Amino acid sequence: MNVAALVSGGVDSSVVVHLLKEQGITPDIFYIRIGMEDEEGYIDCPAEEDIEITTFIARKYGCRFQEVNLHKEYWDNVVSYTIESVRKGLTPNPDVMCNKLIKFGAFEQRCGKDYDRTATGHYATIAQVDGTPFLATAKDPIKDQTDFLSQLSYAQISKLMFPIGGMMKSEVRDIAHAAHLPSADRKDSQGICFLGKINYNDFLRRYLGEREGKIVELETGRILGTHRGYWFHTIGQRKGLLLSGGPWFVVKKDINENVLYVSQGYDPDAQYGNRVDLLDFHYLSCDLWSEQLEAGTPVDVKFKIRHTPDFAQGHLIRTEQGVSILSDVRIQGIAPGQYATIYDNDAHLVVATGQIAN
Repeated sequence: MNVAALVSGGVDSSVVVHLLKEQGITPDIFYIRIGMEDEEGYIDCPAEEDIEITTFIARKYGCRFQEVNLHKEYWDNVVSYTIESVRKGLTPNPDVMCNKLIKFGAFEQRCGKDYDRTATGHYATIAQVDGTPFLATAKDPIKDQTDFLSQLSYAQISKLMFPIGGMMKSEVRDIAHAAHLPSADRKDSQGICFLGKINYNDFLRRYLGEREGKIVELETGRILGTHRGYWFHTIGQRKGLLLSGGPWFVVKKDINENVLYVSQGYDPDAQYGNRVDLLDFHYLSCDLWSEQLEAGTPVDVKFKIRHTPDFAQGHLIRTEQGVSILSDVRIQGIAPGQYATIYDNDAHLVVATGQIAN
């Protein structure tokens, strides 16, 4: 089998190469450059250290190694999407878009098309159901990344391999130690890679500037203070408001008037809701539920509206506007612009997804 392995220099993707070799597969290794080192003031993700480790892995296992520069594609698709989403008052998810458009989009068009499979270090699995491949959850619930992969298409899912998806993170590190891999104790990456060492708010300030606006208590209309621009704040946010007498949470944004509405307390009712309306609802592998939904029959599902190891229980319904999730319990921080990942009732198969509507 002809396999391309996306290797970042981290422990997960390094172990992927080790496991493939154990299966008798010698993959070609690719390192994707997406950082913004060409943009003034930006420092790339730790690319030099990444490449040094990836080069070592390639030599150790006798693999061909190639760097692929997708900086322009990343800027045109993911970074621009992030800026425009924030400008519209939405909460973007660059990681979801990076997987869809760059790692399994632009890379596939550039290099992956020449391979039978693409292997990565994501914590996810592929499950075959009556001969149809489904994106499915990983063994390690803490590390599971299916929500970051939920915008992938059937064609993308059909070509992917996730060699560490059936392992706990501790098992992956144990293999790395036993194989004397230089990434064995390397910390997991955090934050948005394209920013490098630039603070996220500094990034937003560079492209959206600052504009003073009011912070208003939702329940009373009382003006509590000011902020520097709604784009620096997300629904459910607590930190960074600089208000006394808290805690205060952002519960609503008026982007036309540049007003933040906040509510007090750890569990203010205004933060919670039962209904999640979806835009662009679609199935990843095949249509499992349309017949039930069209007949007006709710479908029991598990779902996530943010990256968390915990699943929420609810059911899908068809509405005049489209499809909505009704949660069995009230959930916090329903943020327009984020993606809802919808699983079967066993919380194993990723069946559908949609963007959370306003």
